[in-house]
Amino acid sequence: MNSRERILGRVRRALADAPGDEAPLSRDYLREHGQRTVAQTVDLLAENLADYRALVHRTDADGLAGLIAGLLEKHGSASVLVPPGLDEGWLAATGVPRVTDRAESTPAELDRVDSVVTACAVAIAETGTLVLDGSLDQGRRRITLVPDHHICVVRVPGQVVSSVPQGLERLDPARPLTWISGPSATSDIELDRVEGVHGPRTLEVILVGED
Repeated sequence: MNSRERILGRVRRALADAPGDEAPLSRDYLREHGQRTVAQTVDLLAENLADYRALVHRTDADGLAGLIAGLLEKHGSASVLVPPGLDEGWLAATGVPRVTDRAESTPAELDRVDSVVTACAVAIAETGTLVLDGSLDQGRRRITLVPDHHICVVRVPGQVVSSVPQGLERLDPARPLTWISGPSATSDIELDRVEGVHGPRTLEVILVGED
């Protein structure tokens, strides 16, 4: 008898007297913590994003293209990667050369791109998290992991939810989900923070008000 068989034997003996027809345990988890208005939920998202060192900007639909152009200029971007389904109007005010999201692009080619602009699938206020699901306006997962500067546009309030359970209800688990809470960061055993190891060093989030 090997170790695995001995352990399983102990488990079977411990469960020998347990009834086998009990209903599974159920737990009533909170769907969100506290009650907030729509505006308060958006404010909480902005606060938690900033707490994770993301740069948060607010604008309306008319000001979106100009804001994106200004952020690319401020960052000194000489190229911007664009998912195939991104709204063309978002980049209408910038002349920065665009790089197409191509399946054959190598990591080295993506690393030479200065910035990437995407939409998102949902934003979770309580955790300050953006979720991308690989839709056409978000592109492949790797385009938001290799370039050093990511501008992510969140439609407010339509794409904002309070909690993770509410966010999960909007997501398809079969899609390639990327969960982003601030720019890439990690710490070693001495708690020295290093940014940009496994994602962009700079994350800028634009909360754009919907009509």
